[in-house]
Amino acid sequence: MKHLNKTAMAIAVAHIGVMSGASAWAQTMPAEPQPAAPAETSVVVVSGQRAALQSAQKIKQNADEIVDSINADDIGKLPDRSVTEVLQRVVGVTIDRSMAGDPQHYAVEGSGVAIRGLNYVRSELNGRDSFSANGSRSLSFEDVPPELMAGVDVYKNPSAEQIEGAISGLVNLRTAMPFDYKGFRGAISGQMSYSTLREGKATPSTSLLLSDRWQTPFGEFGLLVDFAKSQSDTRTDNFQIEPYYPRDNLVPGKTVWVPKGVTWRTMEFERERKGQYAAAQWRPNRDLTASLTYFKSSYQNSWSEQAMLMSHATPYAIQVANGVYGANGALLSGTLSDPDNGGINLNPDRRVSARDSSTTDIALNVQWRVNQDWTIRNDFQRIRAKTSSLDSDVATGLRLQKQGLDLTGGLPTLTFDDADRAYIANPNNYYWGYTMEHLDRSTASNNVWKTDFQRNFDHAVLRDVRFGVRFTDRRSDTQNSNPSYNWQPITQPWMLGWNIPTLAYLGDPRFASEARVHQFNNFFNGSASVPAAVFPADSVARGYPTSYETLHSYHTVLCQEQAAIQGWGECEPWKRATFGTDPAETNNVSEKTKAFYTQLRFGFDDLKYPVDGNIGVRYVRTDMKAAGYTVLSPNTTVIPPGAAVVGVPIPDIRAFSSPGDFQNTYNNVLPSLNLRLKGNDGWQFRLALAKAISRPDFNKLQAYNSLSQVVNSSVDPVTGAVNVSNVSLTGEAAGNPMLRPTTSTQLDLTAEWYFKPGGSLTLALFNKRLKDIVVDQLVNVQLPDTAGTMHNFAVTSPVNGAKGRARGFELAYQQYYDSVPDWLKGIGVQASFTFVDSKRDLYNPVYSAYCSGNADGAVNLNLNINGCDTDGRVFGDLPLQGLSRRSGNLALMYDRGPVSARVAYNWRSRSLQAVNTYGARGTDGKDTNPASPTYGAENLAWGLPLWAEAYGQVDASIFYKITEKLSIGLEAQNLNDVQFRQTMDQHIGNMNHTWFKTGPRYTAQLHYTF
Repeated sequence: MKHLNKTAMAIAVAHIGVMSGASAWAQTMPAEPQPAAPAETSVVVVSGQRAALQSAQKIKQNADEIVDSINADDIGKLPDRSVTEVLQRVVGVTIDRSMAGDPQHYAVEGSGVAIRGLNYVRSELNGRDSFSANGSRSLSFEDVPPELMAGVDVYKNPSAEQIEGAISGLVNLRTAMPFDYKGFRGAISGQMSYSTLREGKATPSTSLLLSDRWQTPFGEFGLLVDFAKSQSDTRTDNFQIEPYYPRDNLVPGKTVWVPKGVTWRTMEFERERKGQYAAAQWRPNRDLTASLTYFKSSYQNSWSEQAMLMSHATPYAIQVANGVYGANGALLSGTLSDPDNGGINLNPDRRVSARDSSTTDIALNVQWRVNQDWTIRNDFQRIRAKTSSLDSDVATGLRLQKQGLDLTGGLPTLTFDDADRAYIANPNNYYWGYTMEHLDRSTASNNVWKTDFQRNFDHAVLRDVRFGVRFTDRRSDTQNSNPSYNWQPITQPWMLGWNIPTLAYLGDPRFASEARVHQFNNFFNGSASVPAAVFPADSVARGYPTSYETLHSYHTVLCQEQAAIQGWGECEPWKRATFGTDPAETNNVSEKTKAFYTQLRFGFDDLKYPVDGNIGVRYVRTDMKAAGYTVLSPNTTVIPPGAAVVGVPIPDIRAFSSPGDFQNTYNNVLPSLNLRLKGNDGWQFRLALAKAISRPDFNKLQAYNSLSQVVNSSVDPVTGAVNVSNVSLTGEAAGNPMLRPTTSTQLDLTAEWYFKPGGSLTLALFNKRLKDIVVDQLVNVQLPDTAGTMHNFAVTSPVNGAKGRARGFELAYQQYYDSVPDWLKGIGVQASFTFVDSKRDLYNPVYSAYCSGNADGAVNLNLNINGCDTDGRVFGDLPLQGLSRRSGNLALMYDRGPVSARVAYNWRSRSLQAVNTYGARGTDGKDTNPASPTYGAENLAWGLPLWAEAYGQVDASIFYKITEKLSIGLEAQNLNDVQFRQTMDQHIGNMNHTWFKTGPRYTAQLHYTF
C-alpha cells in the first residue's frame, strides 16, 4: 500500500496523458464521410488562466533550452499568493516549509526552493542576477511581491550565453515593460486575507499598475509604474516530542526508551511586503532601443512565540508511572516525573524576532541593430540589498511535577489533573530562567557590465553566432553580535548550591518583572488541549537591553547571598553581546568575476526531421577576498579558596581575538550543447549536455571562527571539593573562504508532444554528476594555554568534501477539454510528477559504529556527517539534504464565460532536513560502546537526522468577471488543513518529533483593469 501511494500520482499523470493524447491524435486522423449538415461555427474564446497556460507552453516549446514557465492570468495576477508558492507548481520544483536555516519554525508561504532535488538555484530579474542580503546567491523568493511579476521561467539546463552558477536550475522573474502593451493600460486590485487559526482581523493587500507609450519627434517613449503592498498575519501551533533516551533502570531486565517529555508552542507571524517597479523605454528608430528599470522589494516581518522549551539536565533520572512500551522499547504512554531533582525543568520562553530586508535593482539596457547582420547589446546593472534583525528571547522556568502523555495517536495527548493545571498556571511556581539576544546587519551589492554581440548568417545551416563579456564586482558585508546568540542564565537549577542559594521566583517581590498567563486558546484549531502557562510579558522581551539588565540584577542579588554564605564566589554583572563596537563582529567578502562566452546557433531545416540547437563555451575567472576574525571567549570557573580540584584538568587559555585575510582565485571552463529534433504531429525531442558550477553562498565564505571553552563542574557538599566533569573545547566556523565551487556534468533528454494549443505531454530525463559538494566537517584549530601547551578545538567548518549525483525524470501533462459534452466544456487538467534519486559519497569516508567524546577533537566527525543516537550509535548512509525522491502537482481547472476556477494539489515525499540541529541534539548521550574506556558515561555528544515527512496541500481559487474589466475572486490556501510533520531517526525507528499546524487561509479579491 505504501508503494502504491508513492507512485499513484505518476501513474495518474501517465494514464491521463495517454488517454487524452489518444483522443487528440484521433481528432487528427481522417474520418469516415458523414452526411452534410448545416454549417456551424464554434469559437473557443481563450482568456484568463487558459490563455496564460497557452502562452507559457509556447515559451517551453520554442525555447533553445529546457524551460518551464508560468505566466500571469492578467496584469498583476500570478496564480498564488507568493512567488515561492508559484514556483512549487512547476514540474521538478519543491519548496521548503521551514524557515530558512531554522527547522524549529514553520514558514507558511514556504522558504527555500529546490529544482530537481538540488538547491543550487540561481535567481534573475529580467535576465539579470538578483539576490537578497541573506548570505546566499539568490533571492529570498518569499520577499518578492508576486503582484509585480508578469511571469516566471525556470531553466533546467544552461547554455553558454546564460550567466554561470545554476547547477539545479535558473529562476527568471519577468516584469512587464511599457512596449508590451499597445497603448495605455492600468490595473488596480485589492485583497483581504484571513487566517482561521489566528482569527482576528483580516489583513489588506493592494496593487496598482499604470503604463502608456507615446510617439514624439524624438522617437517612441514608454513608461510603466507598478506598486504593491501586502500584509499577512498568520499563526502556527506546534507539538514536539523530545528525543528518546535508553533506560535500563525502569523495567527489570530490559532497555526501554523514554523522552524527556512533550513540549508545545504557538507562534504569531506578521509580514509586510512592499514593491515598487518602474520601467522606461525609448525607441528613436527601429534599430535602437533603450530601457531603464528600477525595482525595489522590501520585506518586514516580525514573529512572537510562546514556547514551553525543554531544558531538563537529568534525563536518566526521569521516572515513568504506568508505562506502556512498544515492541521496539519506545514509550507509548505513561506519566513522567523527576522527584529527585525537583521536577522536569522547562523554560517557558517569550521570543520576539523582527527583520527588515530590501533589494534595489537599477538596470540600463541599450540594444543597437547595426545592420541586418550585426546586433550589439549593452547592459549595466547596480544592485543593493540589505537586511537587519533583532532576535530577543526571555524565559521563565518551571519544574514540572509530572506529565501524563499518550503518543499512540495522530497527535500527542497530554494529561494533567486539576492540581497540575493549577500548579502550571500559578506564577509563584515560576522563576526567571535566561535571556538570549542576537543582532545582525548585512549589506550586499553588485555592479555589473555586460556586452553581447550577435552576428546573423544568411545560411542554410548557420543562424547566428553570439559572443560577449561580463564583469562583476560584488561585495557582502555581514555583522553579527558577539557572541552571535548570547544565551545567559539568570537562575537555573544547576546553579544551586555554589552560585545561588535559591531560584529567582516570580512570587518574590524582589524579582517582580512582568509576566503573563497565556491560555493557548484554539490550540490546533481546537483539536488539542494544553494547559495555560506563565511567560514573560511581551514588553520584557522587546525591552532589550534595559529589561535584560533588570533580570540579570536578580542573579546578582542571589549570587551575593551565596557568596556571603560560603565565603567565596564572584558575581559578574551581565554582559550584553557587542554589536557595532568590535571588529571581530564584521565579516567582509568581495568577489570579482570576468566572463567570456561564445555560442553558435544552427539549424538543419531541410532534413526529414529538422534539427536545431546551439553549441558554446563559457569561461569565467573568479577572484575572491575575505576578511574576518577568530575569537575565543572562555567561561570562567570559580574555585573556592582552599578547595581541592579533582577530575578533568582545566587548561588556562586566555581570551583570544585575531584578524585574518584570505584570497581565493579559480577558473572554470563551461561547455554546453543543446539539440532539438522536430518530429511530426507536434512531437519534438531534446538533448542537452553541459558543465555547470555553483559557487558557495557568501555565508559559507565568511572568515569568522568562534571558539569556546565550556567547563562543567560541581561542588561536593561534604568535602567542598570542585569536581570538573568535563572541559569542552569546541568552535564553529561561519564559513571557509578557501571553498571552491561545486561542479556538475549534466545530461538532459526530453520527449515533448504538443498536440494542441495549451495541450502537451512531456517527459524529461536528467542526470547530474556533482563534485566538490560542500559539507560540514570537524577540523582542528590549535591554541596555546599560558604554559605554551597546544590544545585542539574541534571546529565545525564547511569544506569541499564530497561528490554525488542526482538523476531522475519529470512527467508533465496539461490540456483543456473542448470535445466534451456542453456541461463539461471549460474543464482542464494540469498534472506533473518528478522522481529524483540522489547519492553522496565523502572524499574521506568517515564511519564507525559508535560516536565518542563530547565534541572534543576530530574523533567526533561522525556527529556531523552520519549523526549519532542518544546511545552513541551511528546512523550513516544519509541522502542529500532537502531532496524529496518524489513530488507532484495535480490541478483541476475551469474557464468558461465569466468564471475561472482552479483546485490545485501539491505534494512532495519526505526529505532530510538537517543532521545535528537544535531540538535534536545534546551532550547528555549514554556511551554504550563496549570497547569504550568511558562505557556507561552520560556526557556523550549526539545529534539525530531530522526529516520533513511527506506533505500535500490543497489550494483553490475562483474568479468571476462582472464586466470585461472588473472581476471578483476568492482564494484559499491549505483547504485540507494539513499538518507539517517532522520525524527523527533513532535506532528504535523513525520517531515522531514535531507537528506544525497553520490552518486554512482565505483571501477575497477585487481586480479592475482600465
